[in-house]
Amino acid sequence: MRGLLGAFAIAFSMYSRIPVPRVDWTKERMRYALCFFPMIGVVMGAALYGGMCLAERFFPQGQYPVLYAGIGTAFPLLVTGGIHMDGFLDVTDARSSYGEKEKKLQILKDPHTGAFAIIGCGVYLLLYAAFFSVLDRKKLACFAASFVMERALSGLSVVCFPKAKNTGLAATFSGQAQKIAVAVCMVLWFLCGSAFLCWQSGVGKAAVCIIAALVVYGYYGWMARREFGGITGDLAGWFLQVCELVFLAAAAFL
Repeated sequence: MRGLLGAFAIAFSMYSRIPVPRVDWTKERMRYALCFFPMIGVVMGAALYGGMCLAERFFPQGQYPVLYAGIGTAFPLLVTGGIHMDGFLDVTDARSSYGEKEKKLQILKDPHTGAFAIIGCGVYLLLYAAFFSVLDRKKLACFAASFVMERALSGLSVVCFPKAKNTGLAATFSGQAQKIAVAVCMVLWFLCGSAFLCWQSGVGKAAVCIIAALVVYGYYGWMARREFGGITGDLAGWFLQVCELVFLAAAAFL
């Protein structure tokens, strides 16, 4: 039990700004840390829904749509500290170079931010705010499920997809993880998120969102192998951000 609590703390301290006790990153705790990654999505989804319902009382969406959308757009970044957005920016820079695999991997390690990353971030946030501005409470509850489902798929990729290199965040978590247990746990988290989505929106609309997420997941795996030779922590973050945006668009217009 102590090992599982330590794994929980590692996951939350690494992938969010939610305060948890500090623990040592031992091999025993690292084995199951990824199992708790989607739980961050549970907390985020519940907090987003509650927070936006509260914001609606002070800043009604009909009167302040830009403010409402801005709060919703900033919320995930504030909770995660931007760790996944950092991966999105790095991958955007690397892919925009149109170089060989080795050059793209070097760009991922470069601490500097390029022009294409800034452009990509601006476009991403504008689209995110635009889609978020049309979410009502019902759609917001559906979108909340994406935080769990995208993290389940991202965690699954870390233990199942080939790695582009033997170092880095993805390699560290994958190398120390109990892969079968983590993979089973990720599938169960994804199924739980899908069940909640079906309950909130109905099977038909939920199926569209689920298929959209799986299509992005399939593209992510294909693209990572083709352009980088496998996944990295940055690519896992890129996938999470893209999947979230696609899920948000689906929730907004269904």
